[in-house]
Amino acid sequence: MIKLNTSHLRGDIYGGLTAGVVALPLALAMGVASGLGPIAGLYGAIFVGFFAALFGGTESQISGPTGPMTVVVAGLAASIAAHPDLDSNIALIFTAIMLAGIFQIFMGVFKLGDYIRLVPYPVISGFMSGIGGIIIILQISPLLGHDTPAGTVDALLYAPTAASDMNIMTLFLGALTLLIALKWPAKLGKYLPGPLAALIIGTTLSLFIGAGAIPILGNIPSGLPQIHIPQITTVSFFIIVEAAFVLALLGAIDSLLTSLVADNMTRSRHDSNKELIGQGIGNTFAGLFGGAAGAGATMRTVVNIRTGGRTRISGMIHAFFLLAVVLGFGAQAAYIPNAVLAGILVKVGLDIIDWNYLKNSHKGPAWDLALMVLVLGLTIFVDLITAVAVGVVLASIAFVRQIARTQMERLKQTDLILHNATDREKEILQKAGDLITVFDFDGPLSFGAAADLGHHARSHLEGGSKAFVLDFTRMPSLDVSAALAIETITGDAKHSKRKVYKCGMNDAVLGVLKALEADKHVPESDHYATREEALEAAYAELPK
Repeated sequence: MIKLNTSHLRGDIYGGLTAGVVALPLALAMGVASGLGPIAGLYGAIFVGFFAALFGGTESQISGPTGPMTVVVAGLAASIAAHPDLDSNIALIFTAIMLAGIFQIFMGVFKLGDYIRLVPYPVISGFMSGIGGIIIILQISPLLGHDTPAGTVDALLYAPTAASDMNIMTLFLGALTLLIALKWPAKLGKYLPGPLAALIIGTTLSLFIGAGAIPILGNIPSGLPQIHIPQITTVSFFIIVEAAFVLALLGAIDSLLTSLVADNMTRSRHDSNKELIGQGIGNTFAGLFGGAAGAGATMRTVVNIRTGGRTRISGMIHAFFLLAVVLGFGAQAAYIPNAVLAGILVKVGLDIIDWNYLKNSHKGPAWDLALMVLVLGLTIFVDLITAVAVGVVLASIAFVRQIARTQMERLKQTDLILHNATDREKEILQKAGDLITVFDFDGPLSFGAAADLGHHARSHLEGGSKAFVLDFTRMPSLDVSAALAIETITGDAKHSKRKVYKCGMNDAVLGVLKALEADKHVPESDHYATREEALEAAYAELPK
């Protein structure tokens, strides 16, 4: 049962109305950029905004069409249009949006929200900056008075042609709109948000300077939306499922990052899995009723909080405001120039780019900078899912390698072993010198370190070590890689006629070793409860 908190009703009303005013031009622009049309952007803002607010896990979040989601939908539209066996059926796109919503609901139900937030920041930064770049690139042609080509590469290749036959009035109008959106005074922004001011001024000016010469949105349907029955065929199945998966994952990341922003501003804590369920319900209804895909929108959420919105009521009011606009504003919106919306979208793209990290990235680790640049390039010139997949895989490999190096360095530092040793252990180690090698496993052994452990042990065998003491006291568990590394050490030692002594193994570690037969080279008699006992036995059996 959803309980509505009315203790902040006045602030929620004002915050929701203000967020709705800000969302209006953005929803129109996102709808156009997605290829679904301006009304789809409004429907997406209404349905995702309402249901994500009602069922989501972030009280003050405002949801609706966002730049990243718009890019994916536009890419799907281009893929369907280019496919030789598919008609340009808009119902397929709405089916993908519905399926993405269902995926998000399952992600929330199976509590995957906590894992999505584990994507490394350089990957997120490169990804978001790449999406900002895509949005800006796709506005080049509309700013010059031409239709937008499908795809980033096509848009860049077509730019010289568009520039050779540019419409000066559309370029002027788009540049003016962008300037107003960028430079609108903050004091006036409290009463009339910059994007809406840019929309009104740009559209009004176009009626006087370019009537008939500037491309406009044209007829926009008004009234209640129609139901779009899901359609999927054998030919379209993989295209739709892939796009739905990307939309679901991207929407989840976008929404949860915005949730973190809302938490910092309101000193609250969101429920990530509940938020995914709310976003999923919103996108399912958006696809069903012809709306664009949406997610948590950072700028709209910040506006809502700053103007008093604190509970889910504010997001619902934002949706009701946009519904009222749809029911009575369609005829007036038809005169909005495409160049004005392009100028607003360039502002959106600039806001999405992670300028703060780009400015300081050269001061941080070189690997993080390289990873960010790689993800940025893949996002713009390949596709979004490849960018995220490659970024996460490379970041994970780099992290595992870093942990492996740290673990191996700790294993090599005998002073750490001596620091934690008893007086008797120190005495034995000092007397034995290099004849006894102690491996103190300080916590679980990563599979990256396990790969190097055998080489490290062989170097000690070649260096004259006569015995190994493997201390498992602080190892709570081990995986197959670690177990096989232990088997390699004991097997090499046996082959070199050296002895291995094990100590401190708990039942879990011992169980894995026995199950994999990784301790077959060490008899039960060489298993000891403590490291001191193992060292005593090893020292006693050293050749005199």
